[in-house]
Amino acid sequence: MAQVTTLLFDFGGTLDGPAHWLDRFVAQYRAAGIEISRAELDPAFDYATRTGYGATKIVARFGLVDLIRFLVGHQLEFLRRDGAAELRKRLEDGGASGRHRIVETITSSFVSVTRAGLEHSHGVLSAMKPRYKLGIVSNFYGNLDRILEETHLDRLFGAIADSSRVGIFKPDPGIFEDALKRLHTTSGSAAMIGDSLAKDCAPAKKLGMRTVWLRTDSNNSAAGDTSVADRTIASLDEVTELEW
Repeated sequence: MAQVTTLLFDFGGTLDGPAHWLDRFVAQYRAAGIEISRAELDPAFDYATRTGYGATKIVARFGLVDLIRFLVGHQLEFLRRDGAAELRKRLEDGGASGRHRIVETITSSFVSVTRAGLEHSHGVLSAMKPRYKLGIVSNFYGNLDRILEETHLDRLFGAIADSSRVGIFKPDPGIFEDALKRLHTTSGSAAMIGDSLAKDCAPAKKLGMRTVWLRTDSNNSAAGDTSVADRTIASLDEVTELEW
């Protein structure tokens, strides 16, 4: 088997903190005084995500703060219309100004956690840069380059495969192939690191890449087929210790 010379990373839930965005949003809603379960927020999260994917021409201009504000705003729009009765009443009674305060509170706290995660990842990736070609493969909104530039991570990556830019979403193998092509490397000499077995590890393994699953408390309970992961880590820091 060829030596690994290239590392591809997922972004959300991998480089910006060891938890899925849905779980982090749930935590920030609760911190803002809104008791909501993961199951209750899930359809609102999905609605906002799909709205973002469909608005690439607008969202592509957004930095991190504007992106999260956009997503939270659409989450609340969904919850106000289709959420639990008690929550619908609270959002309606609070009026537009009340909903605006909720959006700004959740946005601020979510961005703060995300920036801390990215700052930590910067140190890990900087340590890997001399040894590997680095790339990102992410289901994102067309503005991942902007967010990486804000946090000075852009200079570390030779390829950024943002699904809304590429026009291919994981788990379609085409998005991985796009990143490999731009890095002038082959699947046999690459490894994929991500927090999703189904979207990161499974398609990468089918292409012949080595696979590393970042297992967290939030993704461990419904893990799926763990055989698609060649390695399992509990922290991004462990990537620096992997031997191929």
